[in-house]
Amino acid sequence: MPIPRPTHHRFAWLFGGLALVAVLAGCAVGPRYVQPSAPTPASYGEASLWTTAAPADTLERGDWWSLFKDPVLDDLEHRVTISNQNIAAADAAYRQSLALVSEARAAYFPTATVNAGATRSGSGSRGLAVGTSVGGTTTTTTNPSGGSTSTLYQVSLGATWAPDVWGRIRRTVENARENAQASEADLAAARLSAQGLLATDYFQLRETDAEFKLVYTTVQAYQRSFQITLNQYNAKIVAKIDVLQAQTQLQSTQSQLAGLEQQRTTLEHAIAMLIGEPAGSFGLPEADWVATVPEVPIGIPSSLLQRRPDIAASERLVAAANAEIGVQEAAYFPSFNLTGSGGTAAAMLNQLFTAPTRIWSIGAAASETLFDAGLTRARTAAARAAYDQAVANYRQSVLSAFQGVEDHLAASLVMARQYELLKQASAAADDAERITLNQYRAGQIVYTDVVVAQAAALTARRALVQSAVARQTTAIALIQALGGGWPNQAVADAAAQH
Repeated sequence: MPIPRPTHHRFAWLFGGLALVAVLAGCAVGPRYVQPSAPTPASYGEASLWTTAAPADTLERGDWWSLFKDPVLDDLEHRVTISNQNIAAADAAYRQSLALVSEARAAYFPTATVNAGATRSGSGSRGLAVGTSVGGTTTTTTNPSGGSTSTLYQVSLGATWAPDVWGRIRRTVENARENAQASEADLAAARLSAQGLLATDYFQLRETDAEFKLVYTTVQAYQRSFQITLNQYNAKIVAKIDVLQAQTQLQSTQSQLAGLEQQRTTLEHAIAMLIGEPAGSFGLPEADWVATVPEVPIGIPSSLLQRRPDIAASERLVAAANAEIGVQEAAYFPSFNLTGSGGTAAAMLNQLFTAPTRIWSIGAAASETLFDAGLTRARTAAARAAYDQAVANYRQSVLSAFQGVEDHLAASLVMARQYELLKQASAAADDAERITLNQYRAGQIVYTDVVVAQAAALTARRALVQSAVARQTTAIALIQALGGGWPNQAVADAAAQH
């Protein structure tokens, strides 16, 4: 006899339950997220123009290194974006976080399964029954031993669903989404860090090349001075001490060349690592140093500070921690599960989908934790503490960001003045060296005076070159502190508001 089909009134209680679930699912436990306040000054102490801070972390950063107008650097920066392994790892972490968001969202929907099987069972005087019988129609035959066998074919579809009554799944998805956005910001931070390191190493290498040329030219001049002094000594014009002083100065300066060569090799290896190439197979030929220092617009709007990826990541982690509180608080409330299945069963395979016999089941279940020794309360308290920690970290990152911008703005202004003073000092030292050397050749002073003047001139020249690269690296640090480059239009808009 076929199993009767369920009628509509048999599902009335289930539909009513689903309606109640739908109403309850409109709410979600846990606090609503509000971005925490952060100590933000009205203006920079080192800048004259300023605007009120506003979120702008989605602004296009662009190829900020192009401000330095160095084509070799442009090429290296594009390579670091593609081949740097730290960036590749951060990109993989971001893609993993996106997959976790999709995984969390899958809990919104039912899980459906299909089952198919065939069971053959038998019994008789010679042995025990083999197999199990599942509901449905079976065919039974009698074998010669006095026993019987039966066959059952079955196909069914099933589904289970846990409705998100208290918003636990919703909060879980929020947590995963905010963590993914934090991971995206971490990727931007890794990219900006690698780009900044590359630019810094590159300009330091170019400065090393310029310093090497400077010292090499000085060595050639010292070589000539040594030869002149030696000739004068052989002519009994000067004492041997002059020769020894000239020799000491020459060889000491020659040793500096070796140190500069080693420094250049180290920087070259660092650049190779940043662009993802083996250090031994990478080489960067000498080229003229483009000592361009981009002008930092004084009216940088504070909104650009919000483009810093580390601040964006910290704020997203706060949002994720807030969602986690809701996930843990949902454990205080009962959970619901709905199940259903339907299929057919027949004794003959060719009748499986035509036989009137059908099997079905529907069900609903609810569970509530009555006692867990304070486990849910402890987990909720831990989630709230984690949220407080994330808020503190976010505010600290904002404070550190403002400090960094202030420091680099001040350094940029000081180094610009310092460079001009060093330029004047170097020119004066060159004049002093030239005059002292002429006086020595005229026999008016001892060679010790020449040594002192030449050493002072070389020190002044090297200090000037080092000051030039320091201005460039400070500009790079300022760009990083601002989260990347700045659009000229934003500066013009900021100036127009004052």
